[in-house]
Amino acid sequence: MPALPTPSDQLLQLLPEAVVQTDAAWTITYLNPAWKTLTGHPVDEALGRSLLDFVHPDDTAALRAGMPVFRLRRADADYRWMRLQLSPTTDAEERVISRQGVLIELTEIGEQVLMDDRQRFLRLLERIDGVVWEAELGVGNTFLSPQVERLFGYAVEEWRADPGFWRAHVHPDDLPDALVIDEAAYHATHSYAYEMSYRLIAKSGQVVWVRDLCRVDVEPGRPNRMIGLMIDVTRQKHTELELLQSHNRYALATRGSNDGIWDWNLQTDVLHVSERFNEIVGLGDCGNLHDGGWHFLQQLIDPDDQERVQLAYRRHLSGDRPNFSVDFRARHGSGRLVWLNWRGVAQFENGVAVRMAGSLSDLAERGSSYDALTNLPGRPLFRDRLEHAIALHHDGASKRGDTPTQGDPTMFAVLVLDLDGFKAVNDTLGHHAGDQLLQQVARRLESCVRAIDLVARMSGDEFNVLLESVDHAGATDRAHQIAAALATPYQIGTHTVSCPASIGVVSSQAGFATTDDYLRAADAAMYRAKSQRLGVCVYSESGGAIESGTVPSST
Repeated sequence: MPALPTPSDQLLQLLPEAVVQTDAAWTITYLNPAWKTLTGHPVDEALGRSLLDFVHPDDTAALRAGMPVFRLRRADADYRWMRLQLSPTTDAEERVISRQGVLIELTEIGEQVLMDDRQRFLRLLERIDGVVWEAELGVGNTFLSPQVERLFGYAVEEWRADPGFWRAHVHPDDLPDALVIDEAAYHATHSYAYEMSYRLIAKSGQVVWVRDLCRVDVEPGRPNRMIGLMIDVTRQKHTELELLQSHNRYALATRGSNDGIWDWNLQTDVLHVSERFNEIVGLGDCGNLHDGGWHFLQQLIDPDDQERVQLAYRRHLSGDRPNFSVDFRARHGSGRLVWLNWRGVAQFENGVAVRMAGSLSDLAERGSSYDALTNLPGRPLFRDRLEHAIALHHDGASKRGDTPTQGDPTMFAVLVLDLDGFKAVNDTLGHHAGDQLLQQVARRLESCVRAIDLVARMSGDEFNVLLESVDHAGATDRAHQIAAALATPYQIGTHTVSCPASIGVVSSQAGFATTDDYLRAADAAMYRAKSQRLGVCVYSESGGAIESGTVPSST
C-alpha cells in the first residue's frame, strides 16, 4: 500500500505558486503542479533536467551568480520574466546539497522596473575588473559575479556549492592571516570596511595575487554578511617584488662598496642621504632628509675646502665636466677631521640641472694605492705603513720596558705638509699649472727622504711623510730640510712661482696608540705652522705643547 502524503506535501501540491527544488548541480529534483500551470512544461518531463535548460542563455550566468530575476522559457517557446530566490540546504559539513524556492512570474510593470535594475546591475558587473561577492557564515558565498570564471577558472556554481571553497583555495602561507581577518568579520559587533591581500590558487594551479576590498554588514537578528570585490593584482605584486629585489640588490651593492648614498633635489633643495652617509660623517641620528641641502653640506665641509668643493660641482653643473669628484676635509661628529670623497652626476631638464645623486666615501677606507697625478702612494698605503710602524714600536717598547735607547730602529716620525700658495697658483695660472706644481713638489719630497721613508699624497695639496728609524731631533732636522727645499721657487712653463709649505711633525716619542692619533697631532701642528707662518711646528709629547721653528732662508 503506497504511503500517504504528509500534510506538508499536500500543502505544496495545493500552492498556486510553483515550488522548485534542485540539487547542488542545478538538476531539478522536485516540482509541484503549479510548475505546469506557470510554465506549460509537464512536471514529469522537467524532473531530472537542469533548471538552466529552461533559462534564457543570456541569463544563466546571472542565475548561477545568485541574481533571482531572469527569463524563463515556457512550453510555447515564449520567454517570461520570473523571480526565483533559491535558499540552499547544507549537510553536516556545511556543503550545499540542494536549493529550493518559489517561482513567481513578474507583472508587466514590475517586470520593466526589475528588468531595468537588472540590466544596470549586469552592466555594472561587466565593467568591474574583479569578482563581486557576498558571503554569510555557514552558507559561504551567497553571490558571485561571473568574472570568477575568467579570473580564477572556477564556475560560479562550483565555488558556491562548497561553503569552505574560498578557505580551501587560499595559499597555505597566507591562510592563517586571512582566517584571522575573516573570523573577525564573521563575529563582528558593528559594520566596518576592511581589506585583505593574499594569494589564491586558480583552477589551473597558477598562483594569483588578490586584493580583496571588503565590508561586513552587521544587522540585528541575522548572521553577519560580507560584501567584497576581489581584484587580480598579480602583475602589480610582481612589479613590487621586482622593485624590492632590485632595491635589495642595490642596497647590498652599496653596503659592499661601503659608500654613503645621496640624492639632491636642486629645485626644492631637499637632500636625501643614506644611513651609511650619516655614519661616515658621524651624524647617525640626524635623519635622512635635509631641507637645506647646501646648508647641511656646508656645515660638514672644512671652511678651507668649501670653495674648492663648490667649484667642483659648479663646473659639472655648467657642463664643463661630465661628472664631478672632489676630496675635502669634513668635521666628523666626534670632532675630528676626516678626508672624504664626494662624487656624483646631475640630471638636466631643458639644460637646467634639477637633480644630483652620487656617493660619499671615507678616503681612509677607500682609494687606490697610488696617486695617478704624482705617482706617489696614496692614503691607504700610508696608513698601512704607519700602522705597521706603530705596532713595531709598541712591540719594541714592551720588550725593553719602555726605556728609550739610543738609535732605536723602531722610532719614527709623521710629517703632514700643506702647500701655502697652491690656491693662488690654481687661480692665476689654471689647474694645469697647479697639476705641474704638485708633480714638482712630489719629486722634491722624494729627493729629501731616504729609501726607507715614505712620501704620500693624501689629497689636494696635502702630502704626508713617514720617517722611519729616526729620533725626535732627526725628524725635526729633516722637516726643516724639506721646508727649505719646498720654499725654493718653481718654474712652471714661463712662470716662476713660490709655494712654500707648512709642516707639522710628531715623533714616536709621543707614544700614541693609533694611526689617527698621530695624524691628528701632526695635523694640529701643521695648522699652527700655517696660521702663525712658522714653517715647521713640532708636536711635543710633554704636556701636548707645540714647539715651533722657522723655515731656513732659501737660496
